[in-house]
Amino acid sequence: MTSIKIQKELRDISVQYLKGVGPGRAKLFANLGVENLEDLLYFFPRRYEDRTHLTPLSELKIGEWQTVTGTILETDNRRAWYTHKHVCEVVIGEKDKQIFCVWFNQPYMTHYFKAGEKVVLYGKVDLYKNRLQMVSPEYEVIKEDDEHLSIGRIVPIYPLTRGLSQRTLRKIIKYCLDHYAPSLKEVLPYSIRKKHGLENIVKSILNIHFPESSPLQETAFRRISFEEFFLFQVSILLRRLSIVAKDGIAHQIKSNLIREYTDSFSFTLTTAQKRVMAEIAGDMTKKSPMHRLLQGDVGSGKTLVAFLGCLAAKANGFQSAFMAPTEILARQHFETLQKISKNLTLPDLRGQGEVIRMALLVSSLDNGEKEEVIKKIERGEIDLIIGTHALIQEQINFKCLSYIVVDEQHKFGVRQRALLSSKGLNPDVLVMTATPIPRTLCHTLYGDLDVSVIDELPPGRGKIKTVLYDMQKAAEAYNQIRRVVQKGQQVYVVYPIIEESAKLDLKAAEEMFKHFREIEFKDSRVGLMHGQMKKNLAQEMMADFKNHKIDILVATTILEVGVDVPNATVMVIEHAERFGLAQLHQLRGRIGRGTGDSLCILIAEPVTEEAQARLKAIISTTDGFKIAQEDLLIRGPGEFFGRHQHGLNELKIANPVTQLDILEAARKEAIGLTKADPKMEKMPNRVIKELISTRYPNYLAMVTAG
Repeated sequence: MTSIKIQKELRDISVQYLKGVGPGRAKLFANLGVENLEDLLYFFPRRYEDRTHLTPLSELKIGEWQTVTGTILETDNRRAWYTHKHVCEVVIGEKDKQIFCVWFNQPYMTHYFKAGEKVVLYGKVDLYKNRLQMVSPEYEVIKEDDEHLSIGRIVPIYPLTRGLSQRTLRKIIKYCLDHYAPSLKEVLPYSIRKKHGLENIVKSILNIHFPESSPLQETAFRRISFEEFFLFQVSILLRRLSIVAKDGIAHQIKSNLIREYTDSFSFTLTTAQKRVMAEIAGDMTKKSPMHRLLQGDVGSGKTLVAFLGCLAAKANGFQSAFMAPTEILARQHFETLQKISKNLTLPDLRGQGEVIRMALLVSSLDNGEKEEVIKKIERGEIDLIIGTHALIQEQINFKCLSYIVVDEQHKFGVRQRALLSSKGLNPDVLVMTATPIPRTLCHTLYGDLDVSVIDELPPGRGKIKTVLYDMQKAAEAYNQIRRVVQKGQQVYVVYPIIEESAKLDLKAAEEMFKHFREIEFKDSRVGLMHGQMKKNLAQEMMADFKNHKIDILVATTILEVGVDVPNATVMVIEHAERFGLAQLHQLRGRIGRGTGDSLCILIAEPVTEEAQARLKAIISTTDGFKIAQEDLLIRGPGEFFGRHQHGLNELKIANPVTQLDILEAARKEAIGLTKADPKMEKMPNRVIKELISTRYPNYLAMVTAG
């Protein structure tokens, strides 16, 4: 029996048939993404507690997060007279020492605790009214029949869903390990395991769930991380090979095209812009399709660089497409590229009286306009089409598409890129991002792409100063706004929208808009723009702001991309602690577009350590790459890159930020494997490829997608 057959068998056995599960609990496991036995074996703990030597209550340290155990002495459920909140209080005792555990507005909690039972708690120890206290600690009631899994050892703590306790989950996983883990077969060839000192998969799976010691847990963690990186990198490299093997369009690019294009501007392009243009031109002249990632900070001039490819496509008699994630950004690209093309004097491209015929395709166009644009695309009467997701609709057919630009690629998945590519004959693809990724991590997510970096901003730009005010200093920020408006400059005031309370926060933005317009800035022109407005109204508002018919624009994160108003020199971000670091950087990039200096005021009251770290990072630097590195360290790769991106949701345990050495080693082995057997037809490579298709179907989609 081959390893792949056993893997399929485990994958084909529903978790409901495992002892202690059944149909009811199977639904709960599905909430955790666990549907079969293989899912369960690869459902890893989120952390561990060393319960071999628990801290006695008498030795607890105030202000620290600690794990303690003791006997439940009494429980109490009451309503606090001063706040009217429900208070559930459980007293835990050990000899002559006690600790009080408190949960607010959870009256049902007392049902979980019975006097005389043993309990383990994990939380922050505080001193309240001269007594030790934990507020909302994690807890676990210990029963005698499973004490061996919960006490006196390193204990796994798993992600939970309502209806499943740690105790129940551990018992079920332990049963699964005992009966099914021995069936697991190796994915990693023995030569690779020997070279890197990696344990076999069975021992690693056992020690990732119930480690016999910390060193064994670390060894298992390293082994499984290596496997995840290895399979991910193999799939990326297979995708790369499948792209390179295709026949694309070898464009002929005359040297005078690049020279005349760069000379047409009233300013000098940066060295980085010229270097990237040469890289793009070099790719486009090759027969194999270009697949290139262009990274550049906000305002670094990526659009201008990308437009060279559109001109090259036109010069060769082909069409190009420019896809943006929002209509506002698509319209801005359309206006920017129209402005650029009007200033061009390229005689070779003026066959139809204009350098390049372009059109906009977005959902807000009326049906008649859409139909006309679609017909022109099909007839080849448009050289460059700029739009949103509308470009990948079925009814859009290009006559001869040879070059594609995908802007803000993190808003799109591989599938969407592939759909647009399928509308041409293996066109050249340039994906752009203003969310810089540290160079060392680029191949983690974009190993199928060549990488270009614009690492300098155009000269003559003003500097941006960032300051932090607490809520009590909001009036000082408003005084800054008044002074700026009096000088004839413009201001953004940004409010967050949080999904859980979108209406509440939107109401706050609207209320502040009314307050600003009627009271605070009644002598100024104040506008409001948010994501729930009709598109045409939002566009009109943005146009009014760009044309300086509005002095102060109150907005939400709709401003994050696609707004370029050089006269806007101040941005105030209210409740800045609610924004992510990348969001803050993107928002701040909307100012500093002119020659004068700009000011970004953050009004915030950060409570969590993570919020404090974000604000400290954004104040300390305007360098997008440094901010990206900080963001990775604060949030981790999954949240940084976005889970919809290919592959990252399969990295259940591996972390490319903290395990770069393992990633590099796994990548080298994957390169060696795919170079020696590009189609993965030999054994055991064929088994590895088949395993990728069964365990990680998203990986297979990466390989087969355009």
